[in-house]
Amino acid sequence: MAVNFPSIDPAQLHPVAGVTLGWAEAHIRKPNRKDLLVISVDESASVAGVFTLNRFCAAPVTVCREHLANVRAGGKGIRALVINTGNANAGTGEPGMANTRETCDALAKLAGIEPSQVLPFSTGVILEPLPIDRLVAGLPAALANRKADNWYDAAQAIMTTDTLPKAVSRKIDVDGHTITFTGISKGAGMIKPNMATMLGFLAFDANVAQPVLDELVKHVADRSFNCVTIDGDTSTNDSFILIASGKSSLPAITSTDSPAYAALRDAVTEVAQTLSQLIVRDGEGATKFMTIQVEGGKDVAECRQIAYAIGHSPLVKTAFYASDPNLGRILAAIGYAGVTDLDVGKIDLYLDDVLVAKAGGRNPEYKEEDGQRVMKKSEILIRVVLGRGNAEATVWTCDLSHDYVSINADYRS
Repeated sequence: MAVNFPSIDPAQLHPVAGVTLGWAEAHIRKPNRKDLLVISVDESASVAGVFTLNRFCAAPVTVCREHLANVRAGGKGIRALVINTGNANAGTGEPGMANTRETCDALAKLAGIEPSQVLPFSTGVILEPLPIDRLVAGLPAALANRKADNWYDAAQAIMTTDTLPKAVSRKIDVDGHTITFTGISKGAGMIKPNMATMLGFLAFDANVAQPVLDELVKHVADRSFNCVTIDGDTSTNDSFILIASGKSSLPAITSTDSPAYAALRDAVTEVAQTLSQLIVRDGEGATKFMTIQVEGGKDVAECRQIAYAIGHSPLVKTAFYASDPNLGRILAAIGYAGVTDLDVGKIDLYLDDVLVAKAGGRNPEYKEEDGQRVMKKSEILIRVVLGRGNAEATVWTCDLSHDYVSINADYRS
């Protein structure tokens, strides 16, 4: 069951001018489910993305990188995205690459664009051939039902082991101009940051120059999807895409130095953080949502290094599942995180407002019943104060339960 997952009203997911979405039931892996999505964008749009660092990256990731590089080299802009669930098309060698290119060719022909203007994405089981005939056969239906207000259906169409669709929508004012943001994401397992998210698509109607959007997507990913972990596994297919449709009345943003860019950057980051946290809240078998805040570090990198060590630890995560204040496990994770010159005698550890460890040792006033009281909550803050500088970082994670094992043991069934 998802942890404090907010109710999502499809009617509150705002259309983004210049973006339409259509889905189909293509029977990629299972019948009678939405499993194919096409997102179309107008010619005025700019598109940017970041992708997994897994060396066994899926064929669609390779092709996406190629097509976005073509745009940066002066080629025609991206006009369509196509996403299938049920099959990752990863670990599929040259046949997988051929199937990905055939997907782009087929959609381009139907949409009247060039194959290089299509970005392909897949998610699902690794090492299995993509049923390309079913995918291609489903494209006409996906194109036919494209609508600007299909965001909720789109969120359903990219799910795998997710228990709930993930979507967020906002409107903000920038210099007297209304900017609309809507995004979707998917992911529940095989979640460890190494670029962005599992799959995330976030559109807004501002006009943003391509070089600026390329910088923005990196900034946003580094502060949102790169700050979540469920099980420490980095997927082969992780992709995060920003779409700036260019349809708002706000003058074009051509520099990262402008006040309008700062307002847009902060709004996009907030939406992406919410989307990434929804992934953690829906983590496979999760019963608790944990915020790990490390502060007082020399730099952000070492704060994140320590936060990830805590968030990835199976011993820490299982202790939180059991509400067992075996909090020495957190100290052990801090110690093995790899910050070699760390002075543990300066470290304080808090659970919410409870000071557990002080100056590297057990707080004399700490009582185990206080720790257990906090650990029984569904949302918990783990706060580590390093006492060596002013840098800080935050990572979001969840506990590790019996259900996580069951879900992944039966994933292909």
